[in-house]
Amino acid sequence: MKTLQKVLVTVASAALTAGAALGAHTAPAYAASSPTPIDTDNFWLTADYGSTYSEPVAGLVAQAGRASVGTVMDHANHSRTPSTAISTQVHGFIWDSGDNNDSDVAPQGITTTRDAVGTANNGRYDGRQLIAASFYNNDPKGSRINLTDWDSNYPNKYRYILLVEPTGTKAAPSFKDVQIHVGGIAWYGNYLYVADTGSGMRVFDMSKIIKTETGGDKSLIGKHGDKFYAHNYAYALPQVGKITSHVATGTTKLTWSTISLDRPKKSIVMTEYKCPTNVTCKYPKGTTRAIRFPFASGSTKFAATTKASQALNTPFHYLNGVASHNGRWWFNDSHDQKLFYWGGSGSVSSYKWVKWGESLSYWEDATGPDELWSLQEGKGNRNVFAVKQASYDG
Repeated sequence: MKTLQKVLVTVASAALTAGAALGAHTAPAYAASSPTPIDTDNFWLTADYGSTYSEPVAGLVAQAGRASVGTVMDHANHSRTPSTAISTQVHGFIWDSGDNNDSDVAPQGITTTRDAVGTANNGRYDGRQLIAASFYNNDPKGSRINLTDWDSNYPNKYRYILLVEPTGTKAAPSFKDVQIHVGGIAWYGNYLYVADTGSGMRVFDMSKIIKTETGGDKSLIGKHGDKFYAHNYAYALPQVGKITSHVATGTTKLTWSTISLDRPKKSIVMTEYKCPTNVTCKYPKGTTRAIRFPFASGSTKFAATTKASQALNTPFHYLNGVASHNGRWWFNDSHDQKLFYWGGSGSVSSYKWVKWGESLSYWEDATGPDELWSLQEGKGNRNVFAVKQASYDG
């Protein structure tokens, strides 16, 4: 990443002096047990990429107008600044004071253009090297992504895009808020896959960002008169599809807490946030599962029906993040501030990790070390950061 020198020297220097209070790297300890395989036939997906939303999406693009990712970033209007979340990081930044301190929003998922396109064109989608993070919003209730430039050719800026669900018809389109937790996201080709906790995933097309009106009443959403509004955001991203999760009779429904892309394996992996059975907890309890679902051959879409290609019972709990790369796995336990690594067989390595850790994303690099990106949820401490994956692979 030779283009990233402008800010990163400062960040790396800060990381070297951060100290143990910021989560210093420690030698791995080994968990008493490892993930174990379970029957993949018990888990499958059904995919709808068009029948529900194609008509209103076409109407929205025609009537509101389309904006490319490059155009959105040319108008980025929020500033990121260098920051340190953990002493081992190689890069890091923090959102502006509004996002860092707003109690009505919380960052959750993370993905990058290295997921979207791999190392082609130095990881650039529409000419930009980007970090995408999902936020859920409480006022108004909805969800969004922050698209952040990660390239010294451009300013250190980011821009909001509201996630919306299309309604109406091609002739009379509108949209409403996507009121989900957005616990994990994965960008593959043009498609942005977003975890929907109780259902599976929602699908958005990054080539179909629409323009919306700014100014006026912040509460306005959808079409009013001949204009489209998205709570004063200048851009909205309409849902184009839905991936529905199914389980066999007698199998507990999956909780889609977080997801990420395994690009070499051409699959999405998901895991659940579960508490141990012996603690008081408002969230589901029991064994935490991690499941892999492959994309259709040669495609960035799932087939109409997709059976899991790997299914695991894990010994972990409180998982807010998962990543996999070519069959290796990382799991983020946000409660105990640990990052677990499992190579697909044998023992598990455990590392000290950050407080309020959320999703994970694997960053492939053709000329430098591969990285793991993550982010923090806690108000006042919402850092986004990367570490060398080789330092966390056992």
